[in-house]
Amino acid sequence: MNARLADRFTVYSQLMRIDKPIGTLLLLWPTLWGLWLAGNGRPDALVVTIFIAGTFLMRSAGCVINDYADRDFDGKVERTKARPFARGAVSKKEALLLAAGLSLISLLLVLPLNPLTLLLSVPAVFLAGSYPFTKRFLPIPQAYLGIAFSFGIPMAFAALTGHVPMIAWLLLLANTFWTLAYDTEYAITDKPDDLKIGIKTSAITFGDYDVAAVMLCHAVFLALMVLVGQEAHLGAAYYAGLALSALLMVQQYFAIRGRDRQRCFKSFLDNNRVGAAIFAGLVLDFLLR
Repeated sequence: MNARLADRFTVYSQLMRIDKPIGTLLLLWPTLWGLWLAGNGRPDALVVTIFIAGTFLMRSAGCVINDYADRDFDGKVERTKARPFARGAVSKKEALLLAAGLSLISLLLVLPLNPLTLLLSVPAVFLAGSYPFTKRFLPIPQAYLGIAFSFGIPMAFAALTGHVPMIAWLLLLANTFWTLAYDTEYAITDKPDDLKIGIKTSAITFGDYDVAAVMLCHAVFLALMVLVGQEAHLGAAYYAGLALSALLMVQQYFAIRGRDRQRCFKSFLDNNRVGAAIFAGLVLDFLLR
């Protein structure tokens, strides 16, 4: 019995990508940006804790749904052929129940917050759950993912201020472009396999201009983040964080321009440093006031 439980725990952990926290981190950084901006550098500790836990749970639920949606494709892709569905280690019912359970716990976490935050959690869950299926028909599903990965921002403002100001939507738009940039890097790694199985990705849609599109999205992201800084009256420390992020993005260009699959995947992972640099600059800016 213990062996059976240990096996299920291992399989469910793999479905939730607990061993691969990069997705949680890339989802968490913009949420933290929103919390610090909405809280003027001093967000409520309980709200921050709720959002960190919710980020982990919703990312985990999204991964489970993603594997459920891609269960007929993952076995044909080199990078994903060892996932639980691809190797027949989990049933459809198990995956759906796990995703539902994770989503329910996320909902319970939001209940102590105000009604607007609870209301915004509905589209947030819908976006997270529906994204995996957009790869069947949207030419750039990464843009949809960008919106899904950004919805913690308006929720953060709602939780701390009771409303969602224009700066929150500006930050959401900026993060959508950043997500489109780094997830296109991710898509380049699977491009040969995705072409064979017929799903849609930004790397395929952009074709020979995929690297240029990544860098253009990075540039738009940085430009919008400058506008965020101006709107929030941020200072030198914040812009230093943006400058460091720009240097990290230049490094990514030299890594992905040859479209080597391993280097593109590493560049995708390196975006964690971009998010951290911006957050560090933001926190330092408020501390120096």
